[in-house]
Amino acid sequence: MDITITDKAVSWFEKELLLEKGDAIRFFGKTYGSTEVHEGFSVGMSVDQPEDDVLGKTEINGITYFAGTQDDWFFNRYNLEVDYDEQKDEPIYHFNEN
Repeated sequence: MDITITDKAVSWFEKELLLEKGDAIRFFGKTYGSTEVHEGFSVGMSVDQPEDDVLGKTEINGITYFAGTQDDWFFNRYNLEVDYDEQKDEPIYHFNEN
């Protein structure tokens, strides 16, 4: 699984969550909502540190963005692209088949 974060999304995470070098953001599947490929589930995120087993991760400005193996059920077969929705002032998530 590849994770890509646009520059605008990186700026939002750093500003809104007051992230510093060494911090990490975990993406996970949660009930309620929907995505482009999931009905009844949406993407959650939290400030968290990765354990040994990750599905995918990327590091930008010293901050790690990742998804753990416990969320394979949600991200299986997809790469995650995180962008920024200027109208809603929040991240937006896109799924691309891998």
